[in-house]
Amino acid sequence: MIYSDFFAKNFSLVTGNSPFPWQEKLFSEFTKNAFRRTCPIPTGLGKTSVIAIWLLALVYQAREGQKNDFPRKIVYVVNRRTVVDQATREIEKIRESLTKNPELHSIKEVLQSLSLNASPEFLSISTLRGQFADNGEWREDPARPAVIIGTVDMIGSRLLFSGYGCGFKTKPLNAGFLGQDTLLVHDEAHLEPAFQELLHSIEFEQKSCGEFRHFHVMELTATSRTANKSDDSLLTDDDRKHPIVKKRIEAKKGLQFHPIMERKGTVDKVIRLAEQYFESQKAILIFLHRLEDVEKVVLNLRNKKIRTETLTGTMRGLERDRLASANPIFARFLPESQIAPQSGTVFLVCTSAGEVGVNISADHMICDLTPLDSMIQRFGRVNRFGEGEAIIDIVHVKHDGKDVAPAEEAESESEEKTDKRPPYDLACERTLSLLARLPARADARLNASPIALSSIPPADRLDAYAPHPIILQASDILFDQWSLTTVKGKMPGRPPVADWLHGVAEWVPPETHVAWRTEVSILTPDLLDYYPANEILEDYPLKPHELLRDRSDRIFAHLEKIAKREPELTVWLVDTAGQVSIVSIKEITRRDKQKKAIVNLDNCTILLPPAAGSLENGLLNGETPFKEEQASQYDVADLWLDDKGNPRRGRSWDDDKISQGMRFIRIIDTNKAQDEEGEVTDASPSRRRYWNWYVRPRFADDDGSHTSQIKQELSNHLQLAEKSAKLLADRLGLDEPEAMAVCLATRWHDLGKNRSIWQRSIGNRDYPAIILAKSGREKAPLPLNHYRHELGSLMDVHKDPDFHKLDSNVQDLVLHLIATHHGRGRPHFPEEETYDPNHEDLRCQIVVSEIPRRFGRLQRKYGRWGLAYLESLVRAADAIASRQIGDTIDSNLGDNQ
Repeated sequence: MIYSDFFAKNFSLVTGNSPFPWQEKLFSEFTKNAFRRTCPIPTGLGKTSVIAIWLLALVYQAREGQKNDFPRKIVYVVNRRTVVDQATREIEKIRESLTKNPELHSIKEVLQSLSLNASPEFLSISTLRGQFADNGEWREDPARPAVIIGTVDMIGSRLLFSGYGCGFKTKPLNAGFLGQDTLLVHDEAHLEPAFQELLHSIEFEQKSCGEFRHFHVMELTATSRTANKSDDSLLTDDDRKHPIVKKRIEAKKGLQFHPIMERKGTVDKVIRLAEQYFESQKAILIFLHRLEDVEKVVLNLRNKKIRTETLTGTMRGLERDRLASANPIFARFLPESQIAPQSGTVFLVCTSAGEVGVNISADHMICDLTPLDSMIQRFGRVNRFGEGEAIIDIVHVKHDGKDVAPAEEAESESEEKTDKRPPYDLACERTLSLLARLPARADARLNASPIALSSIPPADRLDAYAPHPIILQASDILFDQWSLTTVKGKMPGRPPVADWLHGVAEWVPPETHVAWRTEVSILTPDLLDYYPANEILEDYPLKPHELLRDRSDRIFAHLEKIAKREPELTVWLVDTAGQVSIVSIKEITRRDKQKKAIVNLDNCTILLPPAAGSLENGLLNGETPFKEEQASQYDVADLWLDDKGNPRRGRSWDDDKISQGMRFIRIIDTNKAQDEEGEVTDASPSRRRYWNWYVRPRFADDDGSHTSQIKQELSNHLQLAEKSAKLLADRLGLDEPEAMAVCLATRWHDLGKNRSIWQRSIGNRDYPAIILAKSGREKAPLPLNHYRHELGSLMDVHKDPDFHKLDSNVQDLVLHLIATHHGRGRPHFPEEETYDPNHEDLRCQIVVSEIPRRFGRLQRKYGRWGLAYLESLVRAADAIASRQIGDTIDSNLGDNQ
């Protein structure tokens, strides 16, 4: 079957739709391993189908014997302000089709053949955002094809070894797997030009270093900032003649302007325009740039008993994600919904959070004026599929006393006033002028269809886009600094990565995050000596569903209100380097004599105790008091769920039951300080004392190596790990000598567990007769006094004669992979961990001193992401072996043993 027939048939089967010509063209390019830099596709034409096209191209390549030449992973990056992840739903439907449709059995078989073993999980799907953040599927088997969907912040921070919500142990693992063997698709890239530039810098750096599986970057946007590039011609004349495409790009959208004298009149005008729809039985979308305007409009509509819902970027992740799954008003705007949509007239009032990555379509729209790229996104959320006839009303401030500035006059005035007007306002004025040039319709409205908007000249369009942020250049030195993940906290020359992800925009105010955690109130100062706050958040990282964000000045104002109600409240302040300070709310809300805040909260995270209250409909409201009956609404850390609704982690008190299959990670004794001081403790059965923390194996924030739920003897575990590594290297087509180094490192990686201190820590009372690698973790581990078994393994591997037969370069890589298989050794081990009870200190110090130098040598040789990738393969093999029961992996090794 020639590739065009293969694609047309299977694309229809997996997606339920016949392919558009541009989709066939992109598939043809993928089969030639050609990855274009830009894909300018109008909204509503199935941009997310790029995932299905990649998947079919991967299968086609594998069938043609080129399974190791095509990227095994696709990373689909959406703008940080999105709420509904259409891409996740679409790929889940594809996986379901592959599972149930017998006509797709051969496709499924090819995907299974690429994986490590004959697992039914032939395609990994992971979403790095929201309540269901990171199910870990994409890291379980590096050979298994994977779709990873995430935001700029979640993907970008991980690529730069700084993963938000990740502990230091998993930062290199995330960077290695995302930065190698990957096609990265940046959706709506025009909204994040700094991130797009960063991606090209990483790609260039990888190629310069000769990284063997460097990633490919593709910009996917309906409103490209680079429309003059030669590879932009993806949409063809055949597409424009296609009946579905034609209907969508010519969708009827009638535009009318409504000038006002001053910006403060925006809310009143919007409400008056909304009144015309009260009896319409339609779904009306309102977009407003300022959050304060959204709040006023929503309050007014709700006071008039109009069914209204809000979507803003300031909502906590939990409530924002629940809009799509549980809100009938929001369901009215979705093409498909899990719940019955609300009937009658409904309004959805949004900030820019509703502009991107949200597959919603309204009957009509009212909005204020923003730059052209934003307006095009808004227009794409009304009559999206060309099924009706939409009305778009734009409220704007008069330009120099005129309703709409003529194009020629606006251009001359722009030249005269460029230096006097803020860049954002200037972009809005240019947008107003350009939209006024759109073709007029018979009803005196302007034609705002996608085909009409495409007639705007590229140069004019770019001039009217939102101001370009200051883009900071990444350098080899910065990449080196960010890769030093063992160095915690602030380090000279290693700035936070946020400015490289989003750029520096003076017109965009700084933001602060807020979450609620019970430990903030339970861990008193004396307990924090035993349970440091940094370690607590390392074990139990903050997840997107817990966090809300808003402008720092607005957060500060709400905190002042809390301080007025609860002046003695203690909070945790997490700075941009992830370091935690324990402060009073009075301290962080102090002002100087000029009434300016003394503590800078910009880009920080505030952790409040539930007693602080101040949560209302997923938004921060400092005036909302805490109510005991609503206590469970605040600390939602345990609501990190898998796709079946099961918790991935949890906390329980004393003998309360925990979910089956969990493993302990920490026990907090709330009486520990009093016991140490010899005080009499309250033994009342009603008093809570032991706080047990646990996670579900395979879905925790570790590297997966702690997933064994049964005991494994050390020798058996090392054999399974080496066999897993051999099969993994074969499936991935890993070249020598790297394949040998990965396999040998897994053979020796846990030798250091053969220590009495380590065996006691996991409760092995049969040592040394039985040496365990995995305890099954029925109980939390005992303290190890900072002993690290990775260092012990480095000491012991030199005793193996096979090690000394290796070339010195292979020895170097093997030692590094052993040292780093739990995230340390990048570039060093902390000082308190540099000892081995079985070896003299001098010998330990010699071994320890070589670790940073070896790391530097190998990173220069393999590149930052290439070296992290090799480390991650060892960690993956360790995790796979940890999950094995009996000899199940042996049945899949075949001739690879």
